[in-house]
Amino acid sequence: MTGKTIEELNPGDSAHFTKTVSESDIYLYAGISGDLNPAHIDHEYASNTFFKARIAHGMLSAGFISAVIGMKLPGPGTIYREQNLKFLAPVHIGDTISATVEVLEIDPERKIVTLATRCFNQDKTLVLDGTALVNPPRKR
Repeated sequence: MTGKTIEELNPGDSAHFTKTVSESDIYLYAGISGDLNPAHIDHEYASNTFFKARIAHGMLSAGFISAVIGMKLPGPGTIYREQNLKFLAPVHIGDTISATVEVLEIDPERKIVTLATRCFNQDKTLVLDGTALVNPPRKR
């Protein structure tokens, strides 16, 4: 299984991945990443923060973007080169996050594609915004 090559991509192409964030997702991510920040895993601590509740790790949502890039657009075989992220709103347990990737620019000479990378919650609030540079697979 191989993703789309640079010749098969066009500006405006897009794909998405949607997942509801569970408490177990947060604990698993904390264990895998080593990020045990109490804002993510301690209800009592988090209730006294600005957000008044536990929030998901920002990089968990960023991982949903990686799922789109690696599995859908451009897809398997893509090399992730660079990612710029802005975290705009918190993600809470039970939020349904849709990660969307859209082709912005294609540089066939350098074999690099610039992607818009965004995550929205179930209320259509933009929670993460950014851009990525990738090398699509060379051939199918």
